[in-house]
Amino acid sequence: MRRVLAAVALSFAATAATPHDEIASLLNEFLTRVDDIAMHERFWADDLVYVSAKGEVRSKANILESMRAGDTPGVRDRKPGEPKTTYSAQEVKVRPLCAGVAMLNIRLVQHVGDKTNYFRNSGAFVKRDGRWQVVSWQATREEPPSSH
Repeated sequence: MRRVLAAVALSFAATAATPHDEIASLLNEFLTRVDDIAMHERFWADDLVYVSAKGEVRSKANILESMRAGDTPGVRDRKPGEPKTTYSAQEVKVRPLCAGVAMLNIRLVQHVGDKTNYFRNSGAFVKRDGRWQVVSWQATREEPPSSH
């Protein structure tokens, strides 16, 4: 019986997702569904502190209010006739700090029409009720390389 229990325990341990896997998966889903209010509800914690690349401090309620008013990330910077703004992440680093707490650092890639912008983003994730959510987010725009 002990062997069976040990085998079952090992099989769960072998298939359990790591914080890196869970957060990276959540991030990719978020970036794919960036205009979806339900995705923002899921991604951001109720006690979120979000600092934009412009230095604006926002809460989850502020973000959701903007989205309900039609000010979504994929639409905000779009010019008439341009394709939808899309996002992806590079250099994804997840650092578990302790049980249920992890830091994320990424290079965010934003495609707006024929222009590409880059941001360095950091986020603090907390696992509550079995799911990861962002409690703090900081975005910093990368300056384009100089053409000297």
